Amino acid sequence: MNAPTTANEDLLYSVTDGIARITFNRPQARNAMTFAMYDRMAEICQEINADRSIKALILTGAGDKAFASGTDISQFRAFKTAQDALDYEARIDRVLGTLEQCRVPVIAAIAGACTGGGAGIAACCDLRIGTETTRMGFPIARTLGNCLSMSNISRVVALVGPARTKDMIFKARLVEAPEALALGLLNEIVPDVETLQRRADETAKLVASHAPLTLEATKEAVRRIRRTLSREEGEDLILKAYMSEDFREGMDAFLNKRTPVWKGK
Repeated sequence: MNAPTTANEDLLYSVTDGIARITFNRPQARNAMTFAMYDRMAEICQEINADRSIKALILTGAGDKAFASGTDISQFRAFKTAQDALDYEARIDRVLGTLEQCRVPVIAAIAGACTGGGAGIAACCDLRIGTETTRMGFPIARTLGNCLSMSNISRVVALVGPARTKDMIFKARLVEAPEALALGLLNEIVPDVETLQRRADETAKLVASHAPLTLEATKEAVRRIRRTLSREEGEDLILKAYMSEDFREGMDAFLNKRTPVWKGK
């Protein structure tokens, strides 16, 4: 049975034969995530948890330029207080935690850039399929001068280890598809977007045909094994980054397309 497509224009959602699909639909902004998009994604995961007819979820981005390029930087303009920073990270932790704990297998179909918050979303997924143009990473040391949430740091370290996590973030580099496959950031690479969408559908149908409780138990067991830092353990780090002059400088430089001048304060 097919469910009608729902949309808030920036995020599309449909269900076909038990396979759910979320499409980040802002190709003009490289599918940068607004707060409303984050919140809707979390709502959908909760809906899926309550609907046993859904067997798998695919996440993808509209177009061929980006899966998702992170949080829309203009959303940060309203940040004025320490509480704004803490509330933002609490929101992202809640959303990504809900995605990570979605009971069905979640497959990321990644074309083009998968950066910042987009890479954080991908790290929450169970399987990640990319194309030859896929690039993944967290270039925040070059762009905004903020930091990852504690949960995101925990997920990336679990995927690639502490040394490679620091290498990616310290150098602000985007990992090309072949290296991402070798590191475990990707499970598979296909040639192009058309093949990517077909392969994501095939993979979703395959896992949907398997014993759902086996998949749920395995998914939850793996999540429990991984040590996840709590928000409280990282509040001092969040405030140090988001309340800094460097973060304001990075945001202004990004929005005005210039090179930031870092002061370390």
